[in-house]
Amino acid sequence: MMAADGGATVLENKDAPKMPEKKKTKFDVVIIGAGPSGYTAGIYCSRAGYDTLILSGILPGGQLVNTTEVENYPGFENGIMGPDLMIEMRKQTQRMGTTIIDDEVVNVDFRHKPFKVLTASEEYEGRAVIIATGANPRKLGLEGEQTFGGKGVSYCATCDGPFFRNQELVVVGGGDSAIEEATFLTKFASTVHLVHRRDELRASKIMQERALNNNKIKFHWDSEITDIKGDQKMRQAVIKNLKTGEEKILDAGGLFVAIGHEPNTKLFTNQIDLDEDGYIVLKNKTHTNIEGVFAAGDVHDRTYRQAITAAGFGCMAAIDVDKYLTENS
Repeated sequence: MMAADGGATVLENKDAPKMPEKKKTKFDVVIIGAGPSGYTAGIYCSRAGYDTLILSGILPGGQLVNTTEVENYPGFENGIMGPDLMIEMRKQTQRMGTTIIDDEVVNVDFRHKPFKVLTASEEYEGRAVIIATGANPRKLGLEGEQTFGGKGVSYCATCDGPFFRNQELVVVGGGDSAIEEATFLTKFASTVHLVHRRDELRASKIMQERALNNNKIKFHWDSEITDIKGDQKMRQAVIKNLKTGEEKILDAGGLFVAIGHEPNTKLFTNQIDLDEDGYIVLKNKTHTNIEGVFAAGDVHDRTYRQAITAAGFGCMAAIDVDKYLTENS
């Protein structure tokens, strides 16, 4: 049959099986991770006109998913719950046109271009890659730690310290991070109990002196936390002396664990340069040692570890990607 304009009319066979749409696997930019850095990078890359994919992992949102109220992220006069902030970031990123797939990356190949990023079910290709997999705080491994997470137990004094004004607090650790957190918390707490497994601190000398001379910090040497108790919130910490076996109960409204972080970089071993602690080594700005592979957020930042700085690094990585792709188009 001929159409009125002279073209052929194709009769649709309604009984013909519909072929499934082929899944898109090739992108300009592949972002691994979906915390503040990953979402921000997605926003900037998509707005710059690049076909962008975020592989968020099994639990998108990073550490903020396990955070209660966030008071120090600009734009929210009355604060915002951590999970809600991540939902808003995700929606904004999707509105910009970024493809977000909640799947976990199991392997990468940065040896050849385009770069390959593999999940258990699919292989994706990207002309550029941004690693934004973040870092996780080391935990004590106590049941109460999970029970009272966000209800007294914290891993960031800068984030949560102001919520504990005029309360007794506990800090676990003996390195620079622990001493820095304990000293910071004295601005708010009535007393800070520092619990350390050894009989001397590992922190730098000047930080030790500041802490030892601070009459708000009380030291518990050769000790560890064995239990965390409470009702709706944490109320007590049980401390055990490792030499004598003696246990005592501290009434405390909060416990801050400061025994280090573990960057989520095992996936990239032998692919890019990592330092002795597993953090990504940046060659220049957000560039890794592999041209076209970039990093953003806590995966390389061992100093600030804030949502706002992670978002800033995501912006920087996206701008660096834009320059790289423009120069290598």
